[in-house]
Amino acid sequence: MSNVLSVKNLSVYLNGQTILDNLSFDIEDGDGLAIIGPNGAGKTVLLRALLGIVPHGGEIKWSDKTRIGYVPQKIDAYRHLPLNLKNLLVAKEKITGIAENIGQLAEEVGLSEASLNAPIGHLSGGQFQRALIAFAILGKPSVLLLDEPTASIDTPGEEKIYELIHRLQDKYNMTTILVSHDLSLVYRDATKVLCLNN
Repeated sequence: MSNVLSVKNLSVYLNGQTILDNLSFDIEDGDGLAIIGPNGAGKTVLLRALLGIVPHGGEIKWSDKTRIGYVPQKIDAYRHLPLNLKNLLVAKEKITGIAENIGQLAEEVGLSEASLNAPIGHLSGGQFQRALIAFAILGKPSVLLLDEPTASIDTPGEEKIYELIHRLQDKYNMTTILVSHDLSLVYRDATKVLCLNN
């Protein structure tokens, strides 16, 4: 298998603090990397460094044909916009230039036609998380980054979201990088584990 991602001597300093120091790891095609550790250990910062949205030292090298999808922990601001999910998916489709069957995409993540047309602010926590996953996989990414995708969902809903992620990973042979506090998920689904701790 070939490396999808190679990270060497990654360091991130924010507001005069060292968040990540001299971190190195590799991910191969099809891997499921779980990133675990206590709050404040730098898990979300690591994802943001991998996405290139925080300054960092060291080297982050993605393979040439990598397409990245990203599911953030939460997006409060967008929930109050007078838009529905279909509007957002159509906008992303136009930006990426990759045509998708939006109804089929919604069905794949467990959302109904009514959910597609409901204002974003009217979706439940579980529906909104599925909406973020649908948005992330539009364009068929080869790597999916997920930052605690069940943080605002109740326990029964958590299991359904993790089942969905696992199903999508298998169906599309996606490499996943998942920040999680759920060690049972790590034990069950991860092929590699990265533990960050101060």
